[in-house]
Amino acid sequence: MKSASRETFPPQPRPEARQHSRRQELLEAAASRFLRHGYAAASMRDIAADAGMRVGSIYYHFPSKADLLTAVHVEGLRRITESVTAAIASARARGAGPWDRLRAACESHMKVLHNGGEFYQAVMREMPRQSDSDWEHLVGLRDEYESIFSQLLTELPLTADINRHDLRLMLMGAMNYSPTWFRPGAESATSIAKNFVRFLEEPLDPAPPAPSGNGESAPRNGGRRSASGKPKHRKNYREKHAIHS
Repeated sequence: MKSASRETFPPQPRPEARQHSRRQELLEAAASRFLRHGYAAASMRDIAADAGMRVGSIYYHFPSKADLLTAVHVEGLRRITESVTAAIASARARGAGPWDRLRAACESHMKVLHNGGEFYQAVMREMPRQSDSDWEHLVGLRDEYESIFSQLLTELPLTADINRHDLRLMLMGAMNYSPTWFRPGAESATSIAKNFVRFLEEPLDPAPPAPSGNGESAPRNGGRRSASGKPKHRKNYREKHAIHS
């Protein structure tokens, strides 16, 4: 006699997984709403509707709209930290030098910034207020992320007179301001990142050095000269890295 077959059902997601999924949906909906309508005009009711939730359910995850905006920024920092850290680890694994490690980090940063869709556009456009309770926590996360670049700059073979703190501020400022002027087309986000690092690594002024006191041109590389007595010049960056505009 054959036993009756049992009806099987696909495994259901655990409550924790469902809650995490709903939270992520809310973050995406909030980022989109903040970007398209601005933080002030976005209502919790509209965000809940965009996420396909009842307005009362949103408060289970976020007590207020300010908390939701902070969570959007925290999630953005988590994603970009994960991407940049992975890019650096990959560069180290293949034996890349300090400049190439910095280049990999900047490329990853710019990729996420410009290819992250509405989420990252919203993060760059809408900032939490300094009076918000989580402001210091958010600043701490940002500083923790930027410390990755501080370490990369520390590893560069720069002269002692270079202020690496100011260098980091300049580099991060250039990358983070790029969403205000970047337009896809002539250049990609990664090619701009490569150029930013190239501007740091290679001298920009192509003019010959000014004559020294004895009438000869002073070498621009700290006095190093070749066997012929001519100043040494570093190999052209475009030739060395095969980068073309």
